[in-house]
Amino acid sequence: MDHKLIIKNIKQKQFEKIYFLHGEEPYFIDLICDSIIENAIDESERDFNQTIIYGKDCEAASLIAEVKAYPMMGERRLVVLKEAQEFKDIELLEPIIENPVDTSIFVICYKHKKFDTRKKIIKTAAQKGLVFLSEKIRDYKIVDWITNYAREMGYQIAPKASMLLSEFLGTDIGKIINELEKLEILVEKGTTINEVHIEENIGISKDYNFFELSNAFAERDFLKSGKIVDYFDKNPKAGPIIPIIANLFSYHLKLMRLHFAKDKSPASLASTIGVAPFLMTQYTRAAKIYPPKKIAENIAILQEYDLKSKGMGNSTMTHGALLKELMFRLMN
Repeated sequence: MDHKLIIKNIKQKQFEKIYFLHGEEPYFIDLICDSIIENAIDESERDFNQTIIYGKDCEAASLIAEVKAYPMMGERRLVVLKEAQEFKDIELLEPIIENPVDTSIFVICYKHKKFDTRKKIIKTAAQKGLVFLSEKIRDYKIVDWITNYAREMGYQIAPKASMLLSEFLGTDIGKIINELEKLEILVEKGTTINEVHIEENIGISKDYNFFELSNAFAERDFLKSGKIVDYFDKNPKAGPIIPIIANLFSYHLKLMRLHFAKDKSPASLASTIGVAPFLMTQYTRAAKIYPPKKIAENIAILQEYDLKSKGMGNSTMTHGALLKELMFRLMN
């Protein structure tokens, strides 16, 4: 079930007795859990009808006792098990899930990984309540996700602006939404958010960023690359070397997949290598400059500089100097 529908039902006071929320993306798990906490129990009753327990500090017997306890001067109790992935005895909770208590809502928040769906406890939870899988949004889908989320907020967003956010923030949905909400305060509804809005209100330079560095590499533009690297050298927070290397490594893998793709149509290539269709011109141009042999050499170079950036085999060079040397080797 979509998280929006779950939250809609919660706000309409349509509660399940059991919520088993699991998956790699913590943001949607927290969103649903917070909605349950906000709507299930009146604030005046929370001191005696709401219990929040963390998996690391939990014992199965005491948790089951909390779920079985009767509400005091209220309609229901709410028991939330947070960080359930740290609770070693989670399968001991099966009896309380098999026979849910009519006067309790029991929420299990199992974050950062998918629970083993072959296990009986989660199958039982699906039968007796609601199971929600919060999947991580993959990097090749994040630009579309940002575009759709901005549209839901009442904005259009330019492709480059979406790329800037995705390149700088990765797939951290919480951070992306936080930055978009900043824009919501400062930018009028109905506006098309562009790279200038991103630069002025979020602080990601429209000219000196991961995306533009990839462009410079793709075009073998030494001058542009040098300017961006100099900017990163003077502003380390704008361009830390480790995520830059990770970004360039991902770029090279995409180029390699492009070279060996069977279907060379733009739409198929975009799907195969996992990028937005509007980026295919750049990738196709880069593939003409960098043949598979050079890409393989570059991947080895990136691995070498990843180790150097972490202090292995490098005792003197700054990250800025390492990045300058790295870009020169990649482009030659």
